[in-house]
Amino acid sequence: MPTKSNPLSLREEQKLQTRAKLLEGAKALFAERGYAAVRVDDIAAAVGCSRATFYLHFAGKQELLRAIAEQGTVPTALHFYEDLDRVLDTGSRADFVDWVTRAIEWFHQYKDLLPAWDEATALEPEFREIARQGILALPNAMTSYLARWPADRQDEARLRVELLVAQLERFFTRWAMQGTIDVTADRAAEVLTDIWFPALQAPAT
Repeated sequence: MPTKSNPLSLREEQKLQTRAKLLEGAKALFAERGYAAVRVDDIAAAVGCSRATFYLHFAGKQELLRAIAEQGTVPTALHFYEDLDRVLDTGSRADFVDWVTRAIEWFHQYKDLLPAWDEATALEPEFREIARQGILALPNAMTSYLARWPADRQDEARLRVELLVAQLERFFTRWAMQGTIDVTADRAAEVLTDIWFPALQAPAT
């Protein structure tokens, strides 16, 4: 890691700048065209570099999309489910409504990349496994929630969180992107809370 006494060389600085440009250029192209329609040559051309330069930084567009996700999407998703763990500890329905509202806002933040992510998941077996591992990581971040479930029902506890993630994503896609669900965000948060707040309560012992 560079320090004041050991700064980056000009070559290293240029390499980091090129990588950042590739990430931003690809993000814009994926948002505009989706995943399948974007070629490595398109990404390279968008940032003014060669195909060879692209491959110095990424093995392909699949690795690039993963890097975009790791840059912001995955860490913030984990943060959201760590926050859900805290919310469930409070036992407050109102806090859960607030959490669902923030989750909807989170999807808004990343909505331009969701179609590309879905395409890559459908088309690329390796990416499908990456996406699966990402989903599995979310309930694992909810340590307090899992601790309230008996050992023989841990798989069910995790499944409930995974199904919550799936429903939130599907709702957002149909509501905000396809326009096939006509409801306000506030009303949606209330109804989703009616469904999921009781569903995430641990069974009585």
